[in-house]
Amino acid sequence: MKKVLLLLLILFAGYLLYPYTPMPRDTVVDKLLVDKSDRKLHVLSKGTIVKSFTISLGDNPIGHKEKKDDEKTPEGTYFINDKRGFGQSGYYKNLGISYPSPRDKAHAKRMGVNPGGEIKIHGLKNGLGFIGRLQRWKDWTNGCMALTNQEMEDLWQHVKVGTVIEIRP
Repeated sequence: MKKVLLLLLILFAGYLLYPYTPMPRDTVVDKLLVDKSDRKLHVLSKGTIVKSFTISLGDNPIGHKEKKDDEKTPEGTYFINDKRGFGQSGYYKNLGISYPSPRDKAHAKRMGVNPGGEIKIHGLKNGLGFIGRLQRWKDWTNGCMALTNQEMEDLWQHVKVGTVIEIRP
């Protein structure tokens, strides 16, 4: 039993401490592709996946975001409409998503609800960066997509405002 626990401890430490490999400096990102069911954010350059990240989603991840506070991550094609650096939000850097689209707003209006907004790809809450990869173990955002701070730094350096992001169920 002690050997099993020691092995598990070593594997856990390896998971937490395994070094991150950033994208090459000259990587030009032309699209982001999110697969919610697999909890993956794929980075594409020239139509080829060059990096994949494991992400956390909203607390209620199944289905398309329809209203404020439903804790869902939207689905569909959007674009990156904002970049905020460290200290400009409550989370370590972020990339804004163009949700709600005109279609999302019209749908919410028909339902008589507020569509919500401020959907981001972001790092960890300021001051909690030490959590690192453990954040992946649970969906915890309000509808955003979360990465570790190190991963967010890498993505933030390569993604420009206007980049297309497709979010699939």
